Amino acid sequence: MRFHILAAAAVLVASPALADGEVNIYTSRHYDTDESLYTDFTAATGIEVNRIDAGADELIERLKAEGEASPADIFITTDAGRMWRAEQAGVLGTVQSDVLDAAIPAHLRHPEGKWFGVSLRARIIFYDKERVAEPPQTYADLADPKYKGLICTRSSSNIYMLSLLASRIAHDGEEAAKAWAEGLKANLARDPQGGDTDQLRGIVSGECAIAVANTYYFARSLRKEVDGLTGSTDQIGWVFPDQEGAGAHVNVSAAAITAHSPNRDNAILFLEYLVSQGAQEYFANGNDEYPVVAGVAMSSSVQGLGEFKADKLGLEKLGEFQTRAQEIYNEVGYE
Repeated sequence: MRFHILAAAAVLVASPALADGEVNIYTSRHYDTDESLYTDFTAATGIEVNRIDAGADELIERLKAEGEASPADIFITTDAGRMWRAEQAGVLGTVQSDVLDAAIPAHLRHPEGKWFGVSLRARIIFYDKERVAEPPQTYADLADPKYKGLICTRSSSNIYMLSLLASRIAHDGEEAAKAWAEGLKANLARDPQGGDTDQLRGIVSGECAIAVANTYYFARSLRKEVDGLTGSTDQIGWVFPDQEGAGAHVNVSAAAITAHSPNRDNAILFLEYLVSQGAQEYFANGNDEYPVVAGVAMSSSVQGLGEFKADKLGLEKLGEFQTRAQEIYNEVGYE
C-alpha cells in the first residue's frame, strides 16, 4: 500500500493492498510516547517497524561502521545540526518526493532531499515575572549588561546551544556572534548545566530569572506533572524573540533515509506517513511540538503560548556553522 498526501492538507489515501516487509529505524528521539507513531504505521500499512534508540552521534558512528551492510532504513534525530553531521558523514541517502515537498516548507527540509523536518519547536526566552520587569525582546538583548547575573543556560556543547549560536553567525557574522556569546556568558547566574527543564526550574527556585529553552518543555508542564515546575508556571513569562526582526529561532525533529537502505520503498512510505494528518497530530498532542504541515491543530498548551513569527533561516545553516559556534564558545570560555 502506498500513501498519497494531497498538498499541505496531508489527507491520507490508501490503495487497496497492504504492503509487507519491514522498516528499520535508528532514532535519537527519546520520547516514550513515540511508540504510537510506530504501532499506528504498522496497523495502517502492515509494515513491521524495528527500532534502535540511542544518541544521535552514537547512531551516526554506527551507520558509518556498518557501511553498505547497515540494516537501517531511517535515521531520526532532534536537531537539524545533527542531521548535518550525518550528512557530512555520508550516511544519508536522497529522496525525491512530491508528497514531502508539498507538505513541508522549504526552509524546514534539506534542499536536495537528504532530510525532512517532521516536527517543529521554537527556542525562546522565559523569565520570572516578579524579578524581570522588562524582559529581553531579542536574542541580542540576552547579552545586555542589565541582565547580569540573571541568566541560566545549558552547556555550550549542547546541540541546541550550538544551533542557536550558529543561527547568530548566519544572520550577523562571526564577530557579532562572538560578542554576543561573550555578553551572554557575562550575564550567567550559574555555570551552564542541565537540560531545558532544569533552566525553567532555575526560574522557579530563584537561582536565575531568565532562561532559554525549547517551547515544548514548558508546554509539557502545563499539560502534565513535571517535578519542580508544574504548579509554579504562573511565575514564568515568555517572549518569542526578534518579532520585529528575523523571527524566533526554530529547529526540527528530522527524518532521513539512509545511504544503504535495504527497504527503500518502505522507508519512503514511512517518511511520507510522518507528514500525514494523524502523525502530525501526534507530534502536536503527544509531545507538545508544532506540526510542520499547515492546517494541523496544535495542542491546547502550545496554543496557549500564542502565535509568533518564526525565523525562516534555512536549517542546513545550523549544521554548516556549528563547528565555528563551538570554537567561539571555547574562545570566550563558555563552559
